[in-house]
Amino acid sequence: MSHPISRRNFVSSGLGATAAANSVHPEADAGPRTPRKSNAPPNIVWIMTDQQRYDCVGANGNPLIQTPNLDRLAAESANFSHAFVQSPVCTPSRACFFTGRYAHAHRCRVNYTVLNRSEVLLPQRLRDAGYDTRLVGKLHLAYQYPAVPQSACEMGFNHAELHDGSRHTDDWSDYVKWRNANDPQARSYYRKTVGDKARPGQNPYAAIIDDEFTDTTWTGERTRAHLREASTHEKPFFLFSSYWKPHSPFEVPAPFDALHNTDDIPLPDAVDMNDIEALPLPLQKLILRGNRRPFEMDRQQLLWAWRSYYASITHIDREVGRTLDLLDELGQRENTIVVFCSDHGDQMLEHGLMGKNVFFEESVRVPLMIRAPGMTTPQRSDELVESIDVMPTLFNLCGLDAPAHMQGRDLTPLLTGKAGYASRDAVFSENIIPEVITIPGHQFHRDTGIAGIRHPDAKMVRTRKWKYNYYPEGYEELYDLESDPKETRNLSSVKKGVAIELRGRILDWLLTASESEQIAEHWLVPWKR
Repeated sequence: MSHPISRRNFVSSGLGATAAANSVHPEADAGPRTPRKSNAPPNIVWIMTDQQRYDCVGANGNPLIQTPNLDRLAAESANFSHAFVQSPVCTPSRACFFTGRYAHAHRCRVNYTVLNRSEVLLPQRLRDAGYDTRLVGKLHLAYQYPAVPQSACEMGFNHAELHDGSRHTDDWSDYVKWRNANDPQARSYYRKTVGDKARPGQNPYAAIIDDEFTDTTWTGERTRAHLREASTHEKPFFLFSSYWKPHSPFEVPAPFDALHNTDDIPLPDAVDMNDIEALPLPLQKLILRGNRRPFEMDRQQLLWAWRSYYASITHIDREVGRTLDLLDELGQRENTIVVFCSDHGDQMLEHGLMGKNVFFEESVRVPLMIRAPGMTTPQRSDELVESIDVMPTLFNLCGLDAPAHMQGRDLTPLLTGKAGYASRDAVFSENIIPEVITIPGHQFHRDTGIAGIRHPDAKMVRTRKWKYNYYPEGYEELYDLESDPKETRNLSSVKKGVAIELRGRILDWLLTASESEQIAEHWLVPWKR
């Protein structure tokens, strides 16, 4: 199905490319790309990690983590210090990035739920505009399940090599198929670690398999193979390079497993049951799901988890650096937009929780860098921005008219240093906490809820000073980010006026975010005298 899109400044080289999952296996020595006209639209390489916090990049103020290539990219990009995802969990967040719309608008609210086919994603819109669209790695989006590689092509990719990274998706993983055919240790699960067999001083999260057979290295190598192949064609290309890591579990191969063996990485403050019970009930249920108490994790084990989390990011950094170098070697740097971001962060036991699904800064604030040579000025931007802003920004940089129902803002003025950007004074996020509605032995009922929770749909508004989180049935959080940046003192019962005002902001956001669809121009009846 074609979704017509207008191009303001460029003429595309053709529409409606045929989808062909896994049809590309370019040779490593593919030649340089055929030169295109000087007014040709730019290529796009979008690199996404999974579950990487904003503060886990050296250029973002972390003195311990080793990310020389991301630091280099940050110095060459608009590096956004206050970028927030619109849902702190994989599938809904990725849907926000690729639709330019809030989760309550695209209605994909929980992991492994399908998108409505009326939602046209970025790769499809670019393909309709003449782009060669390619995916390597994790997509975690689908119009139907199982989300096999052909499903990715239905969402707009001409070529897809898919790896969603969990056991129940491995049957159709292109990475797993490749590893089974190439790794002498293929019978060992690719997430397996040395565990209890670790030698004294050895990282217990050290991977069993070799670096060259990990999904991180595979994603980097296949990204570069597609980059070489795409660079031989006349069409502009969109290449989505999506890494599973640093998502848990924390297995990491040599030599990265030993990077931080002696580093005393600062750990989150320890919490106890009193701290957990002070949180809103939906968060208590999330943290204590399955009768687990993650906040009681052994501190040495937690230290190794942090060391491995950092090391996984350094592993990705190596692959990103090789991809950036290849862009230079192919002569594509000056005509390629590079985006780097993550789909959400990770608590890493901050507030007693491993993982995400909450609105603490560690989960909703992510790295975001956009490099567009010749179009952007390298700088650090402290503006409040949302993940839904990336898509309209790319459309403008590529000379395309953004669909009217996109809800994000064009960040181009921030990239170019020109006037015209209307600053946000707040950002929003939302999440249906899935673990609350999937408690073993309980069933969610429309009228009574589950385990004391009537409805697990939570909303967040964050300004420069305040963060307010709303949960139905009276649960709420209010944090003063200036005096309490770690979000440890809930002031909702003390600053009631502020809480009421910010609750009103959430209501206003929910009522008006989709107004371009509700008051569409083509619905209006022309007025005549």
